[in-house]
Amino acid sequence: MNKAIRILWAAACAALLGGCETLAYYTQAVGGQLHITSSARQIDAILEDPETSSDLRNRLRSALEIREFATKELGLPDDGSYRRYADLKRPFVVWNLFVTPEFSTKAVESCFPVTGCVTYRGYFSEADAHAYSEKMRAKGYDVQVSGIPAYSTLGWFDDPLLSTFIRYPETELARLVFHELAHHVVYVGGDTVFNESFAVSVERAGVRRWLNAKKRDRDLAIFQTARDRQREFIVLVEAAKERLDRIYASSLPPEEMRAAKKAGFDELLRDYEALKVRWGGYAGYDRIIGTSPGNALLASITAYSRYVPGFERMIDDAGGNMPAYFEAVKKLSKLSKKERCRLLTTAPNSTSEEC
Repeated sequence: MNKAIRILWAAACAALLGGCETLAYYTQAVGGQLHITSSARQIDAILEDPETSSDLRNRLRSALEIREFATKELGLPDDGSYRRYADLKRPFVVWNLFVTPEFSTKAVESCFPVTGCVTYRGYFSEADAHAYSEKMRAKGYDVQVSGIPAYSTLGWFDDPLLSTFIRYPETELARLVFHELAHHVVYVGGDTVFNESFAVSVERAGVRRWLNAKKRDRDLAIFQTARDRQREFIVLVEAAKERLDRIYASSLPPEEMRAAKKAGFDELLRDYEALKVRWGGYAGYDRIIGTSPGNALLASITAYSRYVPGFERMIDDAGGNMPAYFEAVKKLSKLSKKERCRLLTTAPNSTSEEC
């Protein structure tokens, strides 16, 4: 049994001390990861298999090309990840659950032996994710469940390419591979926002370089338009979060607080509709924002975005040299969480909960 598997089983055994619910969570995590590991096949063998469809064969070849680019041109780890493929026969690999108190945009953390504390819980079963979310909702929490096509085991396992994203457009495939490999470079236990924002900065820089290298100017323009829209959407969400944080920091009675909360989210929905008009009717974020957003949605979005501008400034400071950038981020990761936040946020004197 390899080291990573031993750690997983040790975590599951340790969960006995935390009660049946904790043990059940670790058991599904261990079982889910082992299923992925055992289902993965070497890509070379799949390419040689006459039963492999031409579509899958072409996509796997593209993925291998992206994987080589990640190492040679971006300086990402040259390990065994994304050199195998697993068909999971489901739309997502995991479903992530974000939970927040009724009057806070700060996600409730879950802590684990290997990854430290994170602001979400991942489930390999959609039914399990929704069952736990209903338990938390019944206790008065806001919840958000989202299907996730890929995740990183931080180098403990050789992460395979998955059926959940292999048929994505090539640009999206590259984005995911670059993002997940970034977690192998730097990962700070207990700081989800730092980890995810860093990975987003790597994926963006990587995709731009990939498309430039392939001389795909049209795809690069499409990617840049998508990123511009994403930035505008995040600005909208950040503004709503700041408004709600001010409301939650007040001393309003609960019923008045609920009314103010509803008004805050109603304003977010109105602002989003106005943003769609400016976009010429583009509605790509409808599925994300839904019709009744809550605190947990804001937490799930800002976890991937808050520090991205700060990380992108660091890439510029490194002259675009990705290995030099990675070394600077590793040094930054040694600082305290508060100091990292202060250095990465555009407003060092912010009263945001993160700092």
